[in-house]
Amino acid sequence: MFGWTFEESSPEYGGYVVCQIDGASTAGIAPQMEGAPTAWTLYFASDDADSTARAVAEHGGTVVMEPMDVGPQGRMFVALDPTGAPFGVWQAGEHTGTQVVGEPGGLSWQDLRSHDPDAARTFYGAVFGLVFQPLPEADPSYSTFARPGDAMPLGGVGGMFGHDSIPSHWLVYFAVADVDGALVTAAAAGGTVLSPGFDTPYGRMAALADPGGAPFWIVTPSVIS
Repeated sequence: MFGWTFEESSPEYGGYVVCQIDGASTAGIAPQMEGAPTAWTLYFASDDADSTARAVAEHGGTVVMEPMDVGPQGRMFVALDPTGAPFGVWQAGEHTGTQVVGEPGGLSWQDLRSHDPDAARTFYGAVFGLVFQPLPEADPSYSTFARPGDAMPLGGVGGMFGHDSIPSHWLVYFAVADVDGALVTAAAAGGTVLSPGFDTPYGRMAALADPGGAPFWIVTPSVIS
């Protein structure tokens, strides 16, 4: 689908591979954790993972995997926000994280679908300093978020949009050059189309699940870098 190649890590990293385009990191794939669903985990950058972990607990979140070093690559932990959505935090060492953004095969957007979006906005604002802006043309529960001073938003936070039976969760969006062509490729490779392609003011989008059941979105942005 994305033209990714895969760089295998050394055995002590438990089978983790880095997804790449032309040698640049786009994402990572690891063996499924016991008891956890197959899913994409969104990671936020931090200059100090231990300090951020304390902030998560202080503001109503739950640290489910304590901060740990990943060799010289960096330091990380995994947590739940107060509405139950899992996320990760990465303090960069030799590995800085995603290097392809907004280009085909790279991360393009991220959405939090939350049972309590107001509580989620309070939490992520307090822990990461994010600022939120309503999107008038969207559902009233939805707003975009950005870092202070940034002109472009990084993603959005909103309600469950009718999917109230599932837990709060983050969704990742990958850019593709052709949504409809990517859907054909995905179906042939064992993926499942959850929502066929449709046009929006921001580009053409579709929702998929990979062969393991992990949901994600693809988008051909109105302007591709």
